[in-house]
Amino acid sequence: MSGAAERIRSDWRSVGERWRRAPKWMRWAVLAAVVLFFYALPNKEFYQYLGPIPTTGSNFGQVLFTVSIYVLLAVGLNIVVGFAGLLDLGYFGFFAVGAYTVAVLTSPSSDLKTHWPWLAVVPLAVALTMISGISLGTPTLRLRGDYLAIVTLGFAEMIRIAATSSTFLKGQRGFNQIPHPPGEYADGKPVFGVLDARPYYWLVLTLIILVVFGVRNLTRSRVGRAWVSIREDEDAAQLMGVPTFKFKLWAFAAGAAIGGLAGALYAGKVNFVNSQNFELLNSIIILAAVILGGSGNIVGAIVGGGLVAYLIERFRGIELFGWELYEFRFLFFGVVLVVMMIFRPEGLIPNRRRAAEFKDRRKEVSVGG
Repeated sequence: MSGAAERIRSDWRSVGERWRRAPKWMRWAVLAAVVLFFYALPNKEFYQYLGPIPTTGSNFGQVLFTVSIYVLLAVGLNIVVGFAGLLDLGYFGFFAVGAYTVAVLTSPSSDLKTHWPWLAVVPLAVALTMISGISLGTPTLRLRGDYLAIVTLGFAEMIRIAATSSTFLKGQRGFNQIPHPPGEYADGKPVFGVLDARPYYWLVLTLIILVVFGVRNLTRSRVGRAWVSIREDEDAAQLMGVPTFKFKLWAFAAGAAIGGLAGALYAGKVNFVNSQNFELLNSIIILAAVILGGSGNIVGAIVGGGLVAYLIERFRGIELFGWELYEFRFLFFGVVLVVMMIFRPEGLIPNRRRAAEFKDRRKEVSVGG
């Protein structure tokens, strides 16, 4: 088993080396082709030639929208977990804050009776979610490891319990008639309707591209270098003059803002928000997606988030020996994670530093054995 695992790792490394040595124009051409592929993906004229990739038991456009939301969440959580090295088990709480901000301020069923337009509320939802990230991080980011994980887990549960028990947030009754994003075709038909999920997918995909460019530039700046130093050795970073608390707070705020954006987009699509949308399991799935794809790598987070969301939906409508495979989706998901931890614990597409760390650890284990 160890020989097969090493061959897989070697193949992945060779692909990565060839990609990094490729000319810049070639890499941009490949990225442009990948982006065009994903923009064309929800069209039946295109995906009908992709064999088993389209889902059979559910609307493929809706699945793609769900996948895009998971990808956006994974990119946001990767800032906190992958770049800054902070274990956050309650990230879905920020998603809930963004969704509920849109619901409270736009839904006719809200007690505020405000009826704000969806587009005006989205920046406010992002800002409030960022403030909630700062509010959570200010008293807790002096904790580390398991203690920080427990506190963030408690934050997500607080949000869920408040949504369930509060009459203002309407518990399981929730908020309905949340407005969709604005936009009309030339014939007056709304772009963002109820049945067609493709425009929502294209909207989220466009925002993912913008967020990825922003996060990429941020991680290559002084802030990103500070996050890496904190992740590698926080005490050493502090001794070298890095204001660790400030930069950890930056990571929490940036990750929370992206989570809130995802929540606002989700609320605008589903038209209904209640407390059952924000279970703890969702936070665990997003964290698993980041680890599966490759913690600390933006491309890895994208691949992990998309793959996890797709695998969960892929089994819907498929039966084997009279058993509905969708009921066992998390079992298959768990098996995939176990196999990954055996053959590639650093993730599918790790960053070079993390891959080198795992390589050194494997050498130490083999020498010690």
